Amino acid sequence: MTARKPSRTQPVPVEAEARRTAAPTKETAPAAPEPALPEPPATAPSTTPAPAPAPRRRPAVRPRDGVGGQGVREAQPLDDGDRARLLAGEHHAPHDLLGAHPVRGGVVVRVLRPSARSVTVLAKGLRAQLHDDGEGLFSGLLPMPSLPEYRLLVGYPDNEIEVGDPYRFLPALGELDLHLIGEGRHEELWTALGARPMEHQGVAGTRFTVWAPDARGVRVVGDFTFWDGTGFPMRSLGASGVWELFLPGIGEGTLYKFDICRPDGSHTTRADPMARRTEAPPATASIVTAAHHEWRDQEWMAHRGDVPVHEAPFSVYEVHLPSWRPGLTYRQLAVQLPRYVRELGFTHVELMPVAEHPFGGSWGYQVTGFYAPTARLGTPDDFRHLVDSLHRAGIGVIVDWVPAHFPRDDWALAEFDGRPLYEHSDPSRAAHPDWGTLEFDYGRKEVRNFLVANATYWCEEFHIDGLRVDAVASMLYLDYSREDGQWSPNEHGGRENPDAVAFLQEMNATVYRRNPGVVTIAEESTAWDGVTRATDRVGAGGYGGLGFGLKWNMGWMHDSLQYVSKEPVHRKYHHNEMTFSMVYAYSENYVLPISHDEVVHGKQALVSKMPGDWWQRRATHRAYLGFMWAHPGKQLLFMGQEFAQGAEWSQEHGPEWWLLDPTYHSAGDHHGVRTLVGDLNAVYRVTPALWQRDTSPEGFAWVDGGAAEDNVFVFLRFDAHGSPLLAVSNFSPVVRHDHRVGVPDVRGGRVAWEEVLNTDAVRYGGSGVGHPDPLKAEAEGAHGRPGSLLLTLPPLATVWFRPV
Repeated sequence: MTARKPSRTQPVPVEAEARRTAAPTKETAPAAPEPALPEPPATAPSTTPAPAPAPRRRPAVRPRDGVGGQGVREAQPLDDGDRARLLAGEHHAPHDLLGAHPVRGGVVVRVLRPSARSVTVLAKGLRAQLHDDGEGLFSGLLPMPSLPEYRLLVGYPDNEIEVGDPYRFLPALGELDLHLIGEGRHEELWTALGARPMEHQGVAGTRFTVWAPDARGVRVVGDFTFWDGTGFPMRSLGASGVWELFLPGIGEGTLYKFDICRPDGSHTTRADPMARRTEAPPATASIVTAAHHEWRDQEWMAHRGDVPVHEAPFSVYEVHLPSWRPGLTYRQLAVQLPRYVRELGFTHVELMPVAEHPFGGSWGYQVTGFYAPTARLGTPDDFRHLVDSLHRAGIGVIVDWVPAHFPRDDWALAEFDGRPLYEHSDPSRAAHPDWGTLEFDYGRKEVRNFLVANATYWCEEFHIDGLRVDAVASMLYLDYSREDGQWSPNEHGGRENPDAVAFLQEMNATVYRRNPGVVTIAEESTAWDGVTRATDRVGAGGYGGLGFGLKWNMGWMHDSLQYVSKEPVHRKYHHNEMTFSMVYAYSENYVLPISHDEVVHGKQALVSKMPGDWWQRRATHRAYLGFMWAHPGKQLLFMGQEFAQGAEWSQEHGPEWWLLDPTYHSAGDHHGVRTLVGDLNAVYRVTPALWQRDTSPEGFAWVDGGAAEDNVFVFLRFDAHGSPLLAVSNFSPVVRHDHRVGVPDVRGGRVAWEEVLNTDAVRYGGSGVGHPDPLKAEAEGAHGRPGSLLLTLPPLATVWFRPV
């Protein structure tokens, strides 16, 4: 992936520093002298002394009288080593050198302002110009017992600005935060790290914090410094590996990055890993932000967890937001998307990754800004507005979450502080063999904390109702996509990755504990035992359950699509591919996914997978959806498949909405399929037999699973009270007259059964073969049932019946 650097055609004026003040500050009465900072701990990053600078000639100076009558004398010069490290951005304790410090004979004030012509200290009754020490350093000894709260008047060749002094403030990050970070247990990490607008010691500004334990020094750079970080070195907060700096007067909208001095002395400029807002790609800067959205989804949030998700209706419309309606912003989507999804009757939308990513062609699966919704569509508050609008329309929101890997862009996470930090230190473990990316080091507690906190961040800050976790299998197995000799077994000699197992268990446990009603969903393509088992229950492999709520059923997807892609005459040889899913249907809590992955890269759109002419392809498409909605498990359908789009999905163009244009000669065909999807969801929602016992064997029974010669499948679904729904699928292009199927006795007698949905209905584009009137169950037994129905099966269709 190509690294992208911020592009700036116009420099931002220095005055921006004063403009971006969250609230105007008012000077107060003189304060007690600021205490000297403690000596740096022994665990602070090591520093290598720089070569002594060439001898400097100090400018001639003389004491200057301030307004209050105090004279400014020359201060003791900095130690050459401290001065060199400070100017090189390698000093771990710049607050020891800069700011105001009581000394014998008064108070020393030292300021680092590159390019400044003069610096004057302003306080109540005081105006004292500092001496120019060269290279942007200014200092002076004020003969006074203490220095009240003060500001700086900084003169440049073309202007003069009044600002606060960042180096007069105590650390703005508490000891408890540092302790939790050090333990890897800070569940609200986003409140401690990153850029946080706040009021500190009575002054409005922004606290900048970043975890970079291997750095020799870290500085804040931004548009307010012309992207020169010399003037704003950060202090190390000891063994935590965290660096901190409070900048008064800096507020929302400020662009920033971190200038990191690596262990070898070289510098790298990095976006904030914890940035809550970013520039729109290809620009890469982080942006200071705070949430201001006023939520109106209180009723949704209060009741979303009333029924466990595996016992509730759950049908999902998968969406790639940038291409659903290309060009729409979050706020414009908030008008159109909820209305459309509600018309179709889906209970949830699943959004392909919305976290910031540099390359649009990755569809969001190569993330650089894990805490920031992509700026392509608007601000974080705009995204909150979209979620809020969906909730108020009665629609849940799931987002794809990608903790399996991250790209190598040199402004992002890769070797963030000069050494492997977020990635594994073993190159063979760090490099992902399939995607050219890097895998997280799940064994490092701070990295695990970064990801666990990120999961709950989306749920708490954006009211997300579910996380679909991408590429779980690639995390679980050390030999994933690796040949012999390219991987090393775990300590027990196995191929499992115990660090990844522990991470997923912690993530799920934390999300469920903190966010009632949220569901986590695993995209996991193997037979790992216990993906949706509780974490305290040990499975066959010796590991506890992973703790997910649901798992994508990739096996069902693969087998069923293989079956329907065959010519009808050949389907009898593949009959078991449609029935095999029931052998393992209750081993996990499943979702049946027809996702974006199945309609790209030459796999063809769903309707185009079907054989035959246009009518047969559409008919098989409809029959397949009817079979899918009746099968145990939840449903997921990718956008465009709800109206039988024939072309593969393209992220540039999105769904082919023009197919629904009334002037298009086949628009009625596509409208018919969309109408069917709406009716499937409508009947599904009001029929508990289709969802209430999805994870219980008592909720399903085959009537006839062996009619291979006829390409017919017949089964029953039952709700918690035993009320049945009969589903019959005929994947043959011929009408089957007088086809007898067994039915159970209902309520102690043989009752009539009515057709509640028929994918061959004329309104869906079908031939209209069906049963307009209820059918009386006959006394003749069939398929081991006491009664039976004599049906006419429409061609390439699924029909649902229920007792009247």
